[in-house]
Amino acid sequence: MLQEPVDISALSRRGGVDAKSLERELRDAISGEVRFDAGSRALYATDASNYRQVPIGVVIPRSVDDVVRTVALCRQHRAPILSRGGGTSLCGQCCNVAVVMDFSKYLNRILEIDVEHKFARVEPGVVLDDLRGAAEPHGLTFAPDPATHTHNTLGGMLGNNSCGPHSVMGGETTHNVVELDILTYDGLRMTVGATDDETFERIVGEGGRRAEIYCELRDLAARHADEIRRRFPPIPRRVSGFNLPPLLPENGFHVACSLVGSEGTCVTVLEAKLRLVDWPPARSLLVLGYPSVFEAADHVPMVMEARPIALEGFDDRLIADMKAMQLHPRNIALLPEGAGWLLVEFGGADGAQADERAQALMDRLRQTPLPPQMALYHDPREQQQIWKVRESGLGATAHLPDKPLTWEGWEDSSVPPERLGEYLRELRALLEKHGYEGDLYGHFGQGCVHTRIDFDLESADGIPRFREFIHAAARLVTRLGGSISGEHGDGQSKAELLPIMYGDEVMQAFREFKTIWDPGNRMNPGKVIDAHRADEDLRLGIAYDPPRVATQFAYGSDNHDFARALLRCVGVGECRGKTGVMCPSYMATGEEMHSTRGRARLLFEMLRGETLTGGWQEPAVKEALDLCLSCKGCKGECPVHVDMATYKAEFLSHYYEGRRRPAAAYAFGLIDRWARLASRMPRVANYFSQHEPFAAIAKRVIGIAPQRSLPAFAVKPFTHTFCNRRGAGTPVILWPDTFNNYFHPEVAQAAAEVLDGAGFEVRVPRIHLCCGRPLYEFGMLDRARQYLLRILDTLDAEIRQGIPIVGLEPACVTVFREELPEILPDNEQAMRLSRLVFPLAEFLAQHAPDFPFAPLRREALVHGHCHQRAILGMDADAALLGKLCLDFRILDSGCCGMAGSFGFEKAKYEVSLRCGERVLLPAVRKADDSTLIIADGFSCREQILQTTPRRPVHLAQVLRLAMTAKPAATRISPERRE
Repeated sequence: MLQEPVDISALSRRGGVDAKSLERELRDAISGEVRFDAGSRALYATDASNYRQVPIGVVIPRSVDDVVRTVALCRQHRAPILSRGGGTSLCGQCCNVAVVMDFSKYLNRILEIDVEHKFARVEPGVVLDDLRGAAEPHGLTFAPDPATHTHNTLGGMLGNNSCGPHSVMGGETTHNVVELDILTYDGLRMTVGATDDETFERIVGEGGRRAEIYCELRDLAARHADEIRRRFPPIPRRVSGFNLPPLLPENGFHVACSLVGSEGTCVTVLEAKLRLVDWPPARSLLVLGYPSVFEAADHVPMVMEARPIALEGFDDRLIADMKAMQLHPRNIALLPEGAGWLLVEFGGADGAQADERAQALMDRLRQTPLPPQMALYHDPREQQQIWKVRESGLGATAHLPDKPLTWEGWEDSSVPPERLGEYLRELRALLEKHGYEGDLYGHFGQGCVHTRIDFDLESADGIPRFREFIHAAARLVTRLGGSISGEHGDGQSKAELLPIMYGDEVMQAFREFKTIWDPGNRMNPGKVIDAHRADEDLRLGIAYDPPRVATQFAYGSDNHDFARALLRCVGVGECRGKTGVMCPSYMATGEEMHSTRGRARLLFEMLRGETLTGGWQEPAVKEALDLCLSCKGCKGECPVHVDMATYKAEFLSHYYEGRRRPAAAYAFGLIDRWARLASRMPRVANYFSQHEPFAAIAKRVIGIAPQRSLPAFAVKPFTHTFCNRRGAGTPVILWPDTFNNYFHPEVAQAAAEVLDGAGFEVRVPRIHLCCGRPLYEFGMLDRARQYLLRILDTLDAEIRQGIPIVGLEPACVTVFREELPEILPDNEQAMRLSRLVFPLAEFLAQHAPDFPFAPLRREALVHGHCHQRAILGMDADAALLGKLCLDFRILDSGCCGMAGSFGFEKAKYEVSLRCGERVLLPAVRKADDSTLIIADGFSCREQILQTTPRRPVHLAQVLRLAMTAKPAATRISPERRE
C-alpha cells in the first residue's frame, strides 16, 4: 500500500495514541511491514460483519520476534492490539481502533506433522486447507472445517473456536488443541496446555507473572465452579462467552482450551499444537428429502444414531433463492423431492463400507411412519455438486435481486439437536412476528442454524427493531438450552446478549478472566466483555449516505446504484483462496489490497469519503486496481458475484477525466486501430517491432517489459482472404476479433472451415469492427460505447434476423454478454445481440451436436481463459474434447498472467510471471511433446509462447484437425515455436 507520507499529523492521535511516533518506532524495530497510511487503514476497517472501526495502523510481521517487538512498542504507547488472520469473522471481532497484526502473509508455516502421535504444529497464519492438504496423504485431518476452509487461518479458528460440517466427527476447535504458545500484552511468553497438579505446583514455585496467572485462573474456577457447571449448556455447539469449563478440575485445568474462542481479547497466539484425527479415505453421501425443514430437523437425533461424519440441513427457501440467482441449477436437480433436506455423509475404509453404513440408515428410515425421499451418491463429483448446494447459503441469500439486503446478527445460534425441530418452528414464527425473512440452513447434526436476515440497519426505526429481535431470539435459544453462537463467536454483534444466556455471576467470571490476562484492556477491547452495543459502529447505520454518482455502467442488478453494487462484498474472503480463477493478483502477492475483497473495501471507503478523501482520484484505490487483471474470476466465483473488472473500468473512466492516460493505454487500448493500420504494411510494421533498436525503443516509450516480445502482425488478416459463402446452410457470422484477425488468422480460418464443414453458411462483417475489449482495461468507456453502437448499426439487419455470431476470443464474447447490456441497458438491439453471441464450443453443442468429428486419441492439456472459466463455462469445451477421444486435463491454472496488456507492462511483469508459474507454465513445460496444449485466449497463448518452448493451439484448430484426421489414430509433429 502507499508508503509515501500522508497527512498523518491530522491523524496522529487515534484513540489516544500518538500514531505518528508509534509508526516511526515500529519501522525502526521490526523487519516486517508497517502501514499506517490511509489506504491500509481503510482496508482493515471491517471484516465480514456489520461493523466498521478504522484501525490505528497495520503491521505485517515477518517473524515471531516482530510480533514480540510490536506488542512491546504498543505497550509503551498504550495502543490496543488486534490479531487477525483471514479477516472472515462475522461478528465484528476482526475490526477495532487498534494496531492490527495480520499474520496471514508471512507467519503461515506448518512447522511439524507428527503422524505417529497425530498432531501438527502451525503458525497462526496457516490456512486451514493447507494443513488439511498436508495431513491428508497420511490419512489424517483437522476436523473443524468451516465454509471458509480455503482461506481462513488457524489463528482465526482458535480465536473464534470454529467448527464446520465435520465437527460432528471431531468436535470444535477447542477439542482439537493440545498446546498454545502465547504472548500477553505485558510481554510474557509461555506455552500453555493441560495442567496436572505436579505441573501447577512447579509453575507456582517458579513465581513471577506466569505463576500469578495460573493461581488466579485456578481461584476463578474454584469460586465459580458450580455456576459454570450449571450455566454452560452441555451441547455439541457452544461458542459463546469465554471457554471457562476447561479450567475445571474434571477437565484437566486446560489453560490452552480456555483461551480458544477468546477472540484475541486476552493473548496473542504465536504457535499452536493441534490434534489430528483419522480421515476416512472413502465417503458416501445420503440425501434425505422431507416435506419441510422442520420434519428434517425432527429426524436429526435418529440420523445421528447412525454416526455420520457430517450432517447438514437446509430449507426450500434456500433452494428458491438459489434458483432466483441461477446458482448451480444442475446441482439442485440432484436433490430428492422435498421442501427440507438433510445431507448425511458416511466415511469408511472403502466405498463399500461407507455405503453399508448409509444403507443401514436407509433401512431404518424406511421403517418410520413417514419415511423421507432418499438418494445415495457414491461418485465424488456428484457429492461435490451436492455439497455446493449447502455451501451456497451465503451467495444465495446475501444479495438477491429485487429483495432487501440480508445481514448477519443472528447468524449461527445452536440448540440441543433433539430440540432443533422445535427451535426452527419457533424461530420462523419469531421472524414472521418481526416482519423478517431468512433462509434456514446449517450444521443440523449439532443443532447449529445459519441464517442471514433482512434487517434494516440504516434507519432510525429499523435499527431498534433489529436489537429487539436479537434480544427476543436470545431469550428463545436460552429457554431451549442452546447458545446464542454455535460457530462464529460473539465479537460485538452477540456480546450484549451474553447476560441473557449466562447470568450475572458467569458474566463476572468472564470479566475476571479477561482481567487476569489483560488487566489494561488493551487486547481487542470492546469485544465479548464490556463490549460496544450491537447497534454501535455499524458499517451502515443512520449516518450512511453515499453520494449517488453518475456511472458509465448501468448496474441493473444493483438498483442502478454504484454504492449498492459495492455492498455486494460481505467480506467472507473467497477471493483469498489458492484455487480457481479468483483472485490471481492476490495469489501472486498475498496482499489484502490485491484481493477482490480488499478492492471492494477501498471503493466503499472512497465513496464514504472519511478515511479516503480523494474521491475518483483516490490514489489508494488506483494502486489497488492497478494489479487487477480484469479476469472476471470474482464475477463467476465470488458467492455474491462482485464484479471487480467492471468496477475497475468504472473507476478508471472517472480517474482519467481531464487527465492524460499513460502511453500503454493508447498503445494497447486502441490495438484494433494500430493492427488495422499495420495490416496495410505488415512487413514494415514487423520489421520495426521485431528488430533492435526499434523494438527496444518502442517498449521503453510504451512501458513494456524488456523481457517481452511484441507479437508479430500477420502478413494477411483473415478478413482479407475470406469470402462470405452464400451457401444453402444456416447463416452464421464468424466474429473476426482483432487478435485472431490481425495476429493469428490461422485460428479464424480453422473456425471458418469447421463451421463450413458442419453445414453452416459462414459470414463475416462487411467492414472492420471491434468489440472494444482492450478499452475497458483503461477505462475508455465512452469510446467503448461508440464501438458497440457501430456494431449495432452495421449488423442491424443480421441482428433482427437472429443470425447467431460465433466468437473465438473468450474476452470478446463476454463483452457482448456482459458489458454490452450494462453499457447500453435501454437499447433493445443490444439485448438481442447479447443473446446471439456464442463461443465456438457452445455454438456447436447447440446447433451441430451430432457432427461426426474423427477421434484424435491424444493427450491434451487445456488452459481455460479466465472469462471462459468464470463466465462462459467450460462444459461445452469438455464435451467436444471428449467426443474427439482426447485424453485431456483441464488445468486448475487460474489466470495465465498475461491478461491482455497486463503481462506486457513493465511494472506488472513480475506479477504476471508469478500468476503463470503458479500452475500453467510448469504444467506446459512438463507435458510430453506429443501432448496438445489448448488455449483459446490470445493472451494465454502469448504467455505460453513467450515463456515455454511450446506452441499452443486454439480449439478451432483442434476441431479442424479432427475433421481432416483419418479414423485411425493420428500423430502430429510437436508444436514448437520457430
